[in-house]
Amino acid sequence: MAGNPQSDSYTITPRPIRLSVDHLKAISTLTLLLSDLFMLVLAFIVSYQAREVLPFFPQPEEQPPLPTYLPTIILHSVTVIVMFYFSQLYHLKRAFSRIDQLRRVVGVVTLGTLLASGTQEFLLQNTTLDTPYPRSLLFYVWFFSLMFMVAGRELHRRFWTFMRRRGVIRDNLLVVGEGDIAHKIIDHVRNNPELGYHIVGIVTAEEKQGDMLGFPYIGAYYDIPRLIDALQVEQVIVALSDYRRGELVDLINLCQRGKVDIKVYPDLFSYMAGDLNVDDLGGTPLLTVRDIALRGWKLSLKRALDLCGATVGLILLSPFMLITALLIRLESSGSVFYWQTRMGLDGRPFPMIKFRSMREDAESSGQTWTVENDERVTRLGHHMRRSNWDEIPQLINVLLGHMSLVGPRPERPMYVQQFRRQIPDYMVRHREKSGMTGWAQINGLRGDTSIAERTEADRFYVENWSLWLDIVIIIRTIWQSITRTNPNAY
Repeated sequence: MAGNPQSDSYTITPRPIRLSVDHLKAISTLTLLLSDLFMLVLAFIVSYQAREVLPFFPQPEEQPPLPTYLPTIILHSVTVIVMFYFSQLYHLKRAFSRIDQLRRVVGVVTLGTLLASGTQEFLLQNTTLDTPYPRSLLFYVWFFSLMFMVAGRELHRRFWTFMRRRGVIRDNLLVVGEGDIAHKIIDHVRNNPELGYHIVGIVTAEEKQGDMLGFPYIGAYYDIPRLIDALQVEQVIVALSDYRRGELVDLINLCQRGKVDIKVYPDLFSYMAGDLNVDDLGGTPLLTVRDIALRGWKLSLKRALDLCGATVGLILLSPFMLITALLIRLESSGSVFYWQTRMGLDGRPFPMIKFRSMREDAESSGQTWTVENDERVTRLGHHMRRSNWDEIPQLINVLLGHMSLVGPRPERPMYVQQFRRQIPDYMVRHREKSGMTGWAQINGLRGDTSIAERTEADRFYVENWSLWLDIVIIIRTIWQSITRTNPNAY
């Protein structure tokens, strides 16, 4: 493959760059560090004042002047910044979960605050720099450091996301491959400018003319080294659905030039074997490439979360549910609730309950699948669907054990029978209880979207369950519902 002659049938014109992308990335990292430093210093100053104002602790009779805490401020700030560095919180990613980052920030700030306090006792005690550091002040420093660091990082993220959307920071991206996977990646990059990619073109096994989604085919595999140099490529994504090991090795060797970052879309085996375990069969070692994460004590833990969440939810939301029921009856005649048979754990049917969001005769025409701008949806139903409020009565299903707060979305039996014949491993999603929300839903895979992609998302959830993943999904669902930013909610 690498021995083929180079093609000279077209001319490459590199995208003009007014300012070095590496310099802009360095500036982005530096501004994040300075923002963190500023927020830590500000948090300490606010904590100093809060100790005299807030009633959570006894107010000090006499507090040393703020300048005497300068060594403590420096020690606290430097300690937390260093811990952030070693926790790779200055390794900026294009896409990350703010909830996951919040968890990491809480952990690092907590450890850093305690470490700085202990270090002060060790280094500054019995010196001219020694200053009383009471527990009340330590608590305020920890609390406001968390608040200010999170706020500062969110402002920083929003600013640089805006800059990427404006095209100020863009990595030249070369896509290697064609077919559904390449199409999916290009479509995702095109629809998410905040990722900061500029697709320069697509490379295929054999040179071809035309384009994919408006991005041109610019060469064959053997052109990759020349294209990387000529187009100043910083990122290469190898998007092949079916390849031989030797072919992939050759492609990676062709891409290894300068500071090029190479990403490979995983093939089917890599996806299946993402979390290998070694089992023993009478002395014979076996690799487990497909396992279910939710079993044993984890089932009890998840059920406890469901019971607590459903109970608290029904108690707190019951007045609003009553108002919703009255509004539904006032808008249109018919039942307040809508009952429908769905398939849940192990493919067993159960009656799922929702607030009625369509006309009473919505299915008289035979149409069952809801589409965007569906005329059968009532005015109130439209607002309920946008905010997921129509699904709140499913807390009753959760309390009864039919469903879970988080899990694969239940489908009607007729669709399950259809999808299981069309999509490999579709029934894997029925190895766990169905959920009110799930990994697929918060990623926009709902409504009139790809069933295959939904199945892949559900399979990811089933095989990678953790309590933290459930908490993340619940938080993101609540946020999307409040802000009415649920993708494909109609």
